[in-house]
Amino acid sequence: MGRTADAVVVGGGIQGVAVAYQLASRGLKPLLVEQEYLASGSTGRCAAGVRQQWGTEMNVLLARASIKMFERMEEELEYPRGIEFKQRGYLILAYHERQWDQFLRNVALQRSLGVPVEVLSPEGAREIVPYLSLEGVVGATFCPEDGHINPFRAVEAYAQAAVRLGAEVWTFTRVTGVRVEGGRVVGVRTSRGDVSTPVVVNTAGPWSDRVAEMAGLHIPTYAQRHQILVTEPVGPVQGPMVISFCHGLYCQQTPHGSFIMGLGDPHEPRNLDCGATWRFLEEMAAIVTKMLPPLAQLRVVRQWAGSYDMTPDAQPILGPAPEVEGCYYSVGFSGHGFMLAPMTGKLLAQVIAGEEPDLPIGRLGPDRFARGDLILEPSVV
Repeated sequence: MGRTADAVVVGGGIQGVAVAYQLASRGLKPLLVEQEYLASGSTGRCAAGVRQQWGTEMNVLLARASIKMFERMEEELEYPRGIEFKQRGYLILAYHERQWDQFLRNVALQRSLGVPVEVLSPEGAREIVPYLSLEGVVGATFCPEDGHINPFRAVEAYAQAAVRLGAEVWTFTRVTGVRVEGGRVVGVRTSRGDVSTPVVVNTAGPWSDRVAEMAGLHIPTYAQRHQILVTEPVGPVQGPMVISFCHGLYCQQTPHGSFIMGLGDPHEPRNLDCGATWRFLEEMAAIVTKMLPPLAQLRVVRQWAGSYDMTPDAQPILGPAPEVEGCYYSVGFSGHGFMLAPMTGKLLAQVIAGEEPDLPIGRLGPDRFARGDLILEPSVV
């Protein structure tokens, strides 16, 4: 093998660049390999919302730490363009009493961990979004520190900082194999040639199961389509992201002025299909205009789809592969990878570098599925 690297990171989305930066900041020389261009996969297609309002301690801690890191990112990464971090909150709506009871338990947990979240009556929710329809709303929660970021700029900021620290980035390069000898990673094969390395980090998003198979491993991740649409831009009228877990819907206005919105569909098949459909457009429009009626006056200008990298419990796999030394995962984020990436990238780099991680990640290992120790998060779209 002619080329060597301290670690090869497979996948150039937010997870990959965050891990590469964190490894480089610890003195390692990682090589990041991306099959297309940076952020060409799920990261570039996501809604890029970031929130701390979760229902499990692990997710609240990961999200809170990540938001604090996003707040300092431009300075830390020396990125003058700015990542367009708009912190105008998340307004999360409850539509029935059982859900409201869960929200109140979530709020108690979030406040105990330092998240500044408010409990609102339906009328209080409308004070934040004046044109919100209150039909069916029984209550809401609001955290003003949550918000939205430009995902392309966040990826660029991480990648540029990683390269300045000695990382190398190969775009339009495919990883075609992972070499394992004696139970250890010894290298990868790519379309640009072989690379000798003792560490492979799988950050391949919806292709994560295929990359794992290259090392002879099986992980229960799968790709699932999620569609998004965007409207024409208008003047600023909506500050926060509006979310309904009941409808599986989120909607926000970007700094550009356009509204961006998505709708979860649990019946989507498991594949890499990223085609857009009329059905989504019609369902999305019907639900969002019922919740936020003035949006019916806006024209849709674009629609697209991306893939969530799903796991059976919709929680990530983070940490080493028990079966192969030198193989690590940062996959399966199930639609939440962008908002957790700063902290998960740091935690995984700490483990790879032999440091004690700031937060324990043992429970996020891939062996939890065989044990039946699933992590049940009640606050997902």
